Amino acid sequence: MEFDVDEIATDKLARPRDDDRVKLISKETVWKRFVHLQTLVFDQRMPDGRVIHIDREVHDHGSAAAILLFDPARDAVVLVRQFRPAAFVNGDPSFMLEVPAGLIDDDQPDEAIRREAMEETGYAVKDVQYLFETYASPGTLTEKVGLFYARVNLEEKAGIGGGLDTEGEDIEVLSIPLNTAFNMITTGEITDAKTIILLQWAMLNRARL
Repeated sequence: MEFDVDEIATDKLARPRDDDRVKLISKETVWKRFVHLQTLVFDQRMPDGRVIHIDREVHDHGSAAAILLFDPARDAVVLVRQFRPAAFVNGDPSFMLEVPAGLIDDDQPDEAIRREAMEETGYAVKDVQYLFETYASPGTLTEKVGLFYARVNLEEKAGIGGGLDTEGEDIEVLSIPLNTAFNMITTGEITDAKTIILLQWAMLNRARL
């Protein structure tokens, strides 16, 4: 079957906007500690005109930022390994390899990711390049992650990294050749979504890293 791209685009534009199709009826907090769990009830108008009543749980614990630290002289990236309880619950390896990342509090995303890079890895980064934002699991998570890139020199650390004792962090810092890290996606050694996205971005843009 062949599709006409112009017809598909026109059909998309003809459909009602998202905010015209969905109406929030009620919102209730179910749990609020480190995460904020809410039950939301909506009326949603379907393409055939029917209105359906749906309720969903949404998990909100703020926005985040993540960064790919790359040493062009050594063609290597800086990754961290730390315990992730959700992976543990699933029965998967729970000390996961990831890019440095953290929640955004009251500061700007670029400031937040500089702070997280320093706390987790010990590398002080000044010039960070904003790439794009991504939702990890928009069906249930409100978290939107801003993705960044910065160059580092693996021989020039400003601190020891490893995270903050006050937050119970136990972070191992590793430098891994970019090709090796990218291949670890296929082997299942890297399964974190933001890390996979940033490694793929690096491979696509390798000529200008």
